[in-house]
Amino acid sequence: MITGKQRSYLKKIANNIDSIFQLGKNGITEAFINQVEEALEARELIKIKVLNNSFLDTKEAANEVADRVNAEFVQSIGSKFVIYRESEENKKIELPN
Repeated sequence: MITGKQRSYLKKIANNIDSIFQLGKNGITEAFINQVEEALEARELIKIKVLNNSFLDTKEAANEVADRVNAEFVQSIGSKFVIYRESEENKKIELPN
């Protein structure tokens, strides 16, 4: 569980990154989850865009993806959301206490 201070720090970092995944009409598939797992291990913080043709609400999608990959939901703005999970081998982000 991350604190408010840590969440603010992650939001600041996420402001400068682009979406690396798009969630469309196929929804949250096993292949999508596997790709998100790999990206989180490599980057720790990722942004995902929910397309208009998706049947999922952005917050619902964010919470489901975060739960399935054991990550922390950071924020959602419009059709994009950000999740964070500390990497086991490629730790890049040092969270404040």
